[in-house]
Amino acid sequence: MCDENILTDLLPVYYSRLFPSDKFCKWLSYGGDVPNYLDRREMSFTLADDVYIRYQSFKDAEEFQQELKKKCPHKIDIGAVYNHKPKERNSVAVFQPQEKELVFDIDMTDYDDVRTCCSGADICHKCWKFMTIAIKCIDDTLRKDFGFHHLLWVYSGRRGVHCWVCDAAARRLSQQARGAVAEYLQLIKGGQNQAKKVSIGAQMHPMVERSVKTCRQYFRTVCLDEQDIFASTEQHTTLLKLIPDDATRKELATSFLKLKTSKDKWEELEGVFTRNLHSGKLSRSTSPRLLEEIILQYTYPRLDIEVTKGLNHLLKAPFCVHPKTGRVCVPMEARAADKFDPMAVPTVSQLESELNEALKNQEAPPADVSQPMLTSLKPAMQLFNKFLAGLDRERSTVNKKDDPMEW
Repeated sequence: MCDENILTDLLPVYYSRLFPSDKFCKWLSYGGDVPNYLDRREMSFTLADDVYIRYQSFKDAEEFQQELKKKCPHKIDIGAVYNHKPKERNSVAVFQPQEKELVFDIDMTDYDDVRTCCSGADICHKCWKFMTIAIKCIDDTLRKDFGFHHLLWVYSGRRGVHCWVCDAAARRLSQQARGAVAEYLQLIKGGQNQAKKVSIGAQMHPMVERSVKTCRQYFRTVCLDEQDIFASTEQHTTLLKLIPDDATRKELATSFLKLKTSKDKWEELEGVFTRNLHSGKLSRSTSPRLLEEIILQYTYPRLDIEVTKGLNHLLKAPFCVHPKTGRVCVPMEARAADKFDPMAVPTVSQLESELNEALKNQEAPPADVSQPMLTSLKPAMQLFNKFLAGLDRERSTVNKKDDPMEW
């Protein structure tokens, strides 16, 4: 945990020497093709003692960095681009959001009913694999089913991940369209009182089929071996509630009492279900895809879809420091999600030490090397630069198509 007083001492150094204000504002300006785009973007600051300041806006990176140095926020959140500058909202007749990245928020606390290693804000390498599954499933669907290309995945700094879909088409989606995308991705549905929350149906949708394939790759290792999620009587009783067929459920309830491990119980379930399915003994209320539905219920991403739906909802900014852990909210690569280690993400105190050491060992850094590149932030900065380059290439291509002199 990060002490608030220590954070207060370290943040002035971080914002003046390490926070990538220029790159950050370049991202949120999207090339500056639209007049006052950055200036109409809402940002909020959370200061020491939970002082919350909304509707901040900045004309350029210089003004933004000056305000960071002045206020040293413990948290930065990013909101929508409005029709007027957020600072002027009280002086205009109509003030409403017009654009925002399509965002997704996945939090480990939503997995407390399926993880046994940790709970609440705590995480470890075992349960972090649920985040890996989430990243792979969501990234795959957004790219293949919606055709999005510019996805920025960011570690939240403590117990989750955020996804910023930055394609122009995504930023311009209406609230209704955002809700439709969120619902499309929401396979786990139902409240606490509903036992079975996934229903596939006889005809499996291609997106569901791909998700099952991804989740199945991890299910045995993560759920059966590492989490041992059916080990206790209480846990396997929860599993049995997902089986609509009375005869199959009763048969398994008896056999489960003789078995100890989750692996043994799952294999028993697979065998009994498959036998009863092929013999025609299952009731009509039991889906032939029951095994796939159970795998999805225990491993598929749990999305906070209200975050995705709302145009005026704010989300924590990349590269800000998590006030509880001191870790930086670094970008991460979906394709390398298996290799990401949240416990290895640098803290603000670590970065200051690294920078001081780097500067001590050389008279001056090369002119073309920014100070973050002298620290453990270098991989995150390289990934962010790669992401920005992708946005630049697309913008260049669009501009060429719109240029009547281009042959």
